[in-house]
Amino acid sequence: MQDEEKIILELKLEDFIMKYAVVLCDGMADRPVPELNNMTPMQAANKPNMEYLASKGEVGLVKTVGKGLKPGSDVANLSVLGYDPAIYYSGRSPLEAASIGIDLKPDDVTLRCNLVTLSDEPDYENKVMVDYCAGDISTPEAAELISYIDEKLGTDVFKFYPGVSYRHCLVWAKGNPHPGVLTPPHDISDRKITEYVPNGEYVSELYDMMKKSYDLLMEHPVNKKRIAEGKRPANSIWLWGEGTKPKLDSFKGKFGKSGSMISAVDLLKGIGKCAEMNVCQVEGATAYLDTNFEGKVQAAIDELKNGQDFVYIHIEAPDECGHRGEVKNKKLAIEIIDQKILTPLLAYLKDCGDDYSVMVLPDHPTPLSIKTHTSDPVPFLIYRSNAEKDNGISVFCEETAEKTGLYIEPGCELMKRFLAE
Repeated sequence: MQDEEKIILELKLEDFIMKYAVVLCDGMADRPVPELNNMTPMQAANKPNMEYLASKGEVGLVKTVGKGLKPGSDVANLSVLGYDPAIYYSGRSPLEAASIGIDLKPDDVTLRCNLVTLSDEPDYENKVMVDYCAGDISTPEAAELISYIDEKLGTDVFKFYPGVSYRHCLVWAKGNPHPGVLTPPHDISDRKITEYVPNGEYVSELYDMMKKSYDLLMEHPVNKKRIAEGKRPANSIWLWGEGTKPKLDSFKGKFGKSGSMISAVDLLKGIGKCAEMNVCQVEGATAYLDTNFEGKVQAAIDELKNGQDFVYIHIEAPDECGHRGEVKNKKLAIEIIDQKILTPLLAYLKDCGDDYSVMVLPDHPTPLSIKTHTSDPVPFLIYRSNAEKDNGISVFCEETAEKTGLYIEPGCELMKRFLAE
């Protein structure tokens, strides 16, 4: 090839440089709320960046959780990232284990181990799930408690590993991959746990550890200090989310784009690691309203500056507010994402000189009225800087997305649509 032809080819390739950013607002979709004049938090929130992107782009609904699958962030985020859960999903906790750095064997079973707050009835099965996250316990406090639980309850078969805040992991060596019915604690907020304790042929040891953990944790100095400070004690472990070692294709191998994952939670970090994406560590990322929003968006900008094609910015705050029934905070979370994530991200993308595409969506709804996930379709927007179009949409929300008539199912097809040039 002649030098002139090489130069022309390089120029043509530069013309097609595209940067891609997904802003995943976990649990953002909802139902009309009386406290918001029968609007959803998305409808009520002041979010000018989302409205602009929606008005100049493509808006529709996507079914991220297929029939027969549980509406968890694991299934839904795999789907959004373009991985068909029916093929790739092997359980939630193995993805979190990957983030923590646990070297799983093929026949190991992992379980999510929450630190929770239960009420003080004498019999364990009569207690109430007061708080699935133990008052948002800090990571250092939680690490001390999980280390203590491993010292007292860990064996050659069961090993506990600390994670972030209330989210931890139990590895069951050569365990049963289908131990029985294990219920996520965020599904049973304020309910008596009687009907939701582990149930099945292989769960007796798991349930026994949960019951023993209550007496152990209630007497621990960390919890005594928390009670003295007016905080909720992390007085029990809660086991759920079982699974086996995951196998994901690399994101770059699947889509031809180098990708980076920015998240506060081990689940998304684990998905990123398993997909061979660059996983960013952001100091002060807490997965709630006090998270380091500025640090997360700066990490995404730095990844794009350093040559990555694709960034996935996951923000947990709307989901946490939904689980807690915090109406004002959920609306506020959406507004903060718009201001502190989208404003600097769009400013960088506009100034970088390349074409860019942005997709904004939740992974699943977390309705305030029920404080847990549903499998309903969620609204999405796709904006392309080189293909702006006025579509008459003024508010990005569940209702306007449905009215467009654009519907994507299965959800794993959405990523192909987003990355199409």
